[in-house]
Amino acid sequence: MTEIGLSNIKKNYGFKNVLNGVEFEVNTGDKIAIVGKNGSGKTTVFKIITGVEKAESGTVAVRKGATIGFLEQLPKKVDDSFTVRDVLNLGISDLIELADKMERLENEMANPENIDNIDPIMKNYEKVQDSFITKGGYELAEKISKICSVFKISEDRLNQKYNSQSGGEKTVANLASLLLSNPDILLLDEPTNHLDIQMTEWLEKFLKNYKGTVVINSHDRYFLDKVVNKIVLLENGKSEIYHGNYSYFIDEEEKRALSEFEIYKNQQKKVTAMKGSIKKLREFGMLGNNEAFFRRANSIEKRLEKIEMLDRPGADKFKLQLEFEMKDRSGKDVLRIEDLGILLGDREILDGVNMELTYGEKACLLGKNGSGKSTLIRTILGDIVPDQGKVKIGSNVKIGYIPQEIYFEDEGNTILDEFRKEFSGTETALRSILAKFMFCSEDVFKRVGGLSGGEKVRLKLAELMQKDTNLLILDEPTNHIDIETRETLETALQSFKGTLLFVSHDRYFINRLANRTLEIDEKQVTNYVGNYDYYRETKEGQERQNPRISGTVEVLEPVSSQARTPIKDEIEFGMYYDELF
Repeated sequence: MTEIGLSNIKKNYGFKNVLNGVEFEVNTGDKIAIVGKNGSGKTTVFKIITGVEKAESGTVAVRKGATIGFLEQLPKKVDDSFTVRDVLNLGISDLIELADKMERLENEMANPENIDNIDPIMKNYEKVQDSFITKGGYELAEKISKICSVFKISEDRLNQKYNSQSGGEKTVANLASLLLSNPDILLLDEPTNHLDIQMTEWLEKFLKNYKGTVVINSHDRYFLDKVVNKIVLLENGKSEIYHGNYSYFIDEEEKRALSEFEIYKNQQKKVTAMKGSIKKLREFGMLGNNEAFFRRANSIEKRLEKIEMLDRPGADKFKLQLEFEMKDRSGKDVLRIEDLGILLGDREILDGVNMELTYGEKACLLGKNGSGKSTLIRTILGDIVPDQGKVKIGSNVKIGYIPQEIYFEDEGNTILDEFRKEFSGTETALRSILAKFMFCSEDVFKRVGGLSGGEKVRLKLAELMQKDTNLLILDEPTNHIDIETRETLETALQSFKGTLLFVSHDRYFINRLANRTLEIDEKQVTNYVGNYDYYRETKEGQERQNPRISGTVEVLEPVSSQARTPIKDEIEFGMYYDELF
């Protein structure tokens, strides 16, 4: 059954034609990813489906009666009185309303004055209760507890004002609310942006088993490989369908590109041959003063004019050309940490950490949000003085660093001004370098304070790659960049001859780069000699051999028929990672 149908959708923003004939179908149970460069129209498609925006032309059809849940990239502002609990409850407002009705009817049944009119009240109560049971009302409190546990929404946070939360915390609260609402169709715009790996893996399992339909926009390639069965590529305003996961899409896109190039080459050969024939026929006509040659040439020319000329495949694609240069290598021992301990206020972040890096290694630092990854990096950089232990940097080590959050001292500077602060040279030379990082023409006069996350990363990469560094330290470098830029960065880092230490939640990125995985857990660092898949397999093997339960499990009892209270008062915080539904 078709859940969503888009036909010949066109959408313009000013003079920019974002969508120009997009069409695809979403069928019941589909798990679809919409992929494409930043600015290709992925979020616009979601907004058109939900009616937030209107297309200039084309048709959008959504199955009658289907419920749609939409997770937006940028959370909307709500009333200042709303708590996180209130936002969570938005996803279950229908059940809260049914619970309130049941409570009112119970009070009416318990009132002696209604004894002569009890039958219609009881019938009404049975009807409301049946609906409550059908929608899973009695299991809901437990589900809320589980989802709060998975997304680390504590009891304290539930009572905090929603508008005071960070952007990431708001997104997580909205995602939790959306999953509780259990709609027929889930539209998820970058759902993993603010999730750590454990949360993302849980969401993967949830979506794979979800009985409804899911449409996702995500830059997380590993996540897409695990969840989706169809890819919609948005490119040059058009859509192309690939029936498979992300890895299938990459292979198939390459095959299609090669096929398109062969067709283009064959057409070019045909056109060249026809032009050659026209030239020769006219030469023969001139030499022999024979009109028949001219008629033949004109006939071929008319056929040539009717041919729909193909554009050279990939001619419109401008890719970053990244290449890390290293003039001087470091010594063999790049970094050594001995018995490191760090306190932030009264909280102990790291205790007795020992680790080392040698020349040429590419190591990924893993850990849950708040485990101390960025703190450890800032200690290596010398920004934090450890409370115990030592950090030793090896001989001739030259560090290049890109932080997780990129700020500029003067946000009124233009891109060109900021670049000129770091490097000397003529404006022409500097603009030539910036053009390689997709800052072309008037782009170099953009104010750095108004740059997107991806543009900030590209500017920092431009600066970093002009410096002679042999130890690269990158804290979540892929957070704000599209898939194509990620792949270009991966290729450049693979060929980097120096040492790499990076923090990332992008498991695809980790798999392509890391030959060591360092996990921060319980204030310690554990070393795994391999990439992310090796780390996961090893961890799962250890857990099977030594099963253990950490923490306290607090399970909420479902509301019983003997003791009912409104659902909105039943949300508590549990501590376990069970399946939600």
